[in-house]
Amino acid sequence: MKTREEYVESLRKLNLKVYFMGERIHNPVDHPVIRPSLNSIAMTYELAEMEEYKDIMTTTSNLTGKTVNRFCHLHQSPEDLKNKVKMQRLLGQKTASCFQRCVGMDAFNAIYSTTYEMDQALGTEYHKRFVEYMKYVQDNDLVVDGAMTDPKGDRGLSPSQQEDPDLYVHINEVRPDGIVVTGAKAHQTGAVNSHEHLIMPTIAIKEADADYAVSFAIESDAEGITMIYGRQSCDTRKMEEGADIDLGNPMFGGHEALVVFDHVFIPNERVFMCKEYQFAGMMVERFAGYHRQSYGGCKVGVGDVLIGAAALAADYNGVPKASHIKDKLIEMIHLNETLYACGIACSSEGVKMPAGNYMIDLLLANVCKQNVTRFPYEITRLAEDIAGGLMVTMPSERDLHSEETGDIVRKYLAGAKGKDTTNRMRILRLIENLTLGTAAVGYRTESLHGAGSPQAQRIMIARQGDLEAKKKMARTIARIDESLDQ
Repeated sequence: MKTREEYVESLRKLNLKVYFMGERIHNPVDHPVIRPSLNSIAMTYELAEMEEYKDIMTTTSNLTGKTVNRFCHLHQSPEDLKNKVKMQRLLGQKTASCFQRCVGMDAFNAIYSTTYEMDQALGTEYHKRFVEYMKYVQDNDLVVDGAMTDPKGDRGLSPSQQEDPDLYVHINEVRPDGIVVTGAKAHQTGAVNSHEHLIMPTIAIKEADADYAVSFAIESDAEGITMIYGRQSCDTRKMEEGADIDLGNPMFGGHEALVVFDHVFIPNERVFMCKEYQFAGMMVERFAGYHRQSYGGCKVGVGDVLIGAAALAADYNGVPKASHIKDKLIEMIHLNETLYACGIACSSEGVKMPAGNYMIDLLLANVCKQNVTRFPYEITRLAEDIAGGLMVTMPSERDLHSEETGDIVRKYLAGAKGKDTTNRMRILRLIENLTLGTAAVGYRTESLHGAGSPQAQRIMIARQGDLEAKKKMARTIARIDESLDQ
């Protein structure tokens, strides 16, 4: 496995084509806006080296028998699934941000089982190819950007009906040695910090759209790939000279990018679906299930930090014993632990797939994500309530350090007796970061739209909920005679 330092240096060797705010970024590793997100991924390597976390951060590969980072693992039991959620909570606690490696892990497991069943049904060799790819990923401890979401254009039209065919990733050409693809993947978490991109379809595909049923892996710096780095609220604070307090979380962050594929060649050994449209929906559903499980871990870990920050804000404001403050903190904990309970529940009910890896309970995973679309927003509201308006109106750290205004800021921003004004500002900025700033991308809006927007989970809950079985139970208990019904 790679060390933290080896991971950072491996990114330096990539010749990525990255743009931010209209300019080419030739050294994304050290760019002040991008580096905090890289630090978050680096934590997945750092914790794996620490003896106290090895049981949760590492495991044994079913493919090679070697010790691997859990982010490169194919789940082999319900215990593996639970450890995944525990690992994600731990990393959320350590970074208070998105650590970006979950999407690839969830893609590995979805593609592994789907390709196995494709081969069984169609006589293809996609699973064999994917197993070899997974060995490569594990042996090199790679960060892989699992990529599902297409720009989609007019949502009322199918991929082939779009005015511009490139609004969904599609196959331009099938060659004897591989395929050529064009299109883009949007909202790609951690794309610039990844060694590879692992592509999946974004929706179930019909025969007329078979060219859009494609799955493949490709190096991040392959010819024809361009990444445009996404904006985040308050992101340019990171570019201010000497910025620290105002960042809220100066060390860690997340990022998203638009990843464009312009006639990119994919060799056959890295192609895992090529027009087998009837299996696109299976891959999408399985990936979505795994990723909805993930939110019962990562968002909970970040929630732990936000709850702690709100409690500290109460201390600095001098109101830790106020009954309404205590009640709000209790409610935040209750909501956060409910999300965790859902993540653990869908993991505990996991079942073995024909391919041998384990799948979470899809109904409970979708219930988990449906709760995630709501509870972080309430936790955020309560945190802002406890913090107070100063969180969004206080002067900058430059004013704090200014000879002309520093004493004034320290005097009038003082809180509880014995509490340092600078520390009070720090904790308020952290709450701002998580609720309104750069981290709000991952904790708030991603909670709503990541792994599918709320309606996507409701559709799956309706499909998995087995309402007819529940009706049968009620008929039996009530002794209903169906022959009497018209």
